[in-house]
Amino acid sequence: MHDDSKELLSCLPGLRRYARALVGERGADDLVQDTMERGWRKLNTWQRGGDMRAWLFSIMHNLHIDQYRKPALATEEMTEHTLQPSVSGDHSMHIQLREMDTALALLPIEQREVLLLVALEQMSYEQVAATLGIPLGTVMSRLSRGRERLRFALDGKAGSPALKVVK
Repeated sequence: MHDDSKELLSCLPGLRRYARALVGERGADDLVQDTMERGWRKLNTWQRGGDMRAWLFSIMHNLHIDQYRKPALATEEMTEHTLQPSVSGDHSMHIQLREMDTALALLPIEQREVLLLVALEQMSYEQVAATLGIPLGTVMSRLSRGRERLRFALDGKAGSPALKVVK
C-alpha cells in the first residue's frame, strides 16, 4: 500500500493543472481534494499495474460532471471598487493567458476536457478515451472541433495553428 500511496501523490501536479484549466482557480482545489479523497478511499479497487494517472483523471472527470450538473452557487459581481490582486511580470503574457482561459471557458465541456487532457496533460488519444469512457473516434472529433472553436475564439478566423498536438 505504501507504493500505491506514493504513486497517488505523484499524480497531484497533473490533477491540479487539469482542475485549474477545467474549472478555474476558485474551484480547482476543491475538485483536486475531492478527487484525491475518493481515490484514497477506492485505492483497493484500482488495478495494480494499471495507469493510476488515467484512473484519477477518470475520477476527477466524474466528479466534475456531477458538480457541473448541480445548480451553481450565487456569486458576487465584481465592480471597479473590488480589490484585485496585483499582477507582476510580463503583462502581455498575463493578458494572453486570460484570453486563452476565457476562450477555453467558452468551449462545450466535452471539447474542453478532451483538449485539456491532450494539450495540457499530454495524454494519448487512447488514454483520453479510457479516462473519459468514450470511443477513440469521439476523442478525435471533439478535439478537432474544440481546436477549431478555440482558434476562432482567439483569432476570429478558422485555420490558424493553436494547440497543435498530434499523437
